[in-house]
Amino acid sequence: MKKSFALILALAMCLGLLAGCGSGGTSSAGGSGSSSAGAGTKSVDTLNVYFVPSREPSEIVTATEPLKQLLKDEMLKQGYDIGTVNISVGTTYEAVGEALGAGTADIGFIPGGTYVLYDDGCDVILTATRDGLSKDSDNPKDWNDGKATEASDKQAVSYRALFIAGPSAKGQELAAKVNNGEALTWDDLNSASWSIMGTSSPAGYIYPALWLQDNYSKGITDLKSAVQSDSYASAFARLASGQVDILVTYADARRDYADRWTSEFGRTQPIWTETNVIGVTVPIYNDTICVSKTLEDKDPDIAAALQNAFIDIGNTDAGKAVIKIYSHNGYQLAASSDYDNEREAQKMIQKLTANS
Repeated sequence: MKKSFALILALAMCLGLLAGCGSGGTSSAGGSGSSSAGAGTKSVDTLNVYFVPSREPSEIVTATEPLKQLLKDEMLKQGYDIGTVNISVGTTYEAVGEALGAGTADIGFIPGGTYVLYDDGCDVILTATRDGLSKDSDNPKDWNDGKATEASDKQAVSYRALFIAGPSAKGQELAAKVNNGEALTWDDLNSASWSIMGTSSPAGYIYPALWLQDNYSKGITDLKSAVQSDSYASAFARLASGQVDILVTYADARRDYADRWTSEFGRTQPIWTETNVIGVTVPIYNDTICVSKTLEDKDPDIAAALQNAFIDIGNTDAGKAVIKIYSHNGYQLAASSDYDNEREAQKMIQKLTANS
């Protein structure tokens, strides 16, 4: 397995998850059909589906509960009788990658950045499509008209990461410079407090780090004050309270937290007027659905069945309601080469970290 810096940094966090999963039932794929299955149908005792914690874990578990039956129904059409579908949310992005490699997770909904770090233990089978956005400019000022970013009817296979300044004095200071057409300096950014995500998060770490490198020849590790948040919900809560001045996130995140900005996070003005975009990254290829190589070793045909099942789920209203939690609208077939840009990004991040 790759000995990247992310594995080392995440090891302690991953151990807790893997230890907890190790005693659970491991998937059993292949074998002859059971008495409850039709002729030629393969029986699978358990499928363990893991999600990364890009939203609050309890929210993800609740929203994806219907996926259990949907997946069983669609897999039966593909010739697989699934006994139980378990849904879990990893403690970190890295922990889900580790679980796929260990075989305690059979299926993982993970970003491209996480996939390329752990592709020795899993294979990508699908990439998500998302609704495009009404704003998609390289210029951060264009995002700051005080109006909500809306979904468009055009499906997109990539998205942006945004640097969002909050209502703190420093956040407002930086936003004013951007909205006046002034370029931010490294000292401007380094004087702020930041919220970042785990090192394998494309929108929460990798592409923002590349943006800093391209624009300032600096990395996230060079920032004087950067705290890792365990979810975007906690990141936005910190931004609202002024604990941090800047967060990095995916482009439609403010849409997801617009209501909670005033209902839970203590603000009285809309998120669209109290926050401003101060940086925009290049496009990022969408999230993946990956399967553990352990599962494929048991049954080489199951990956194709899962591809068909998830594509069909994404084409139904019930399925769309489930995958909406990740802003997914459907799925298309994926190839490992689709994520070669992510591999290059990871190489640069590792180099920057090693030199810091």
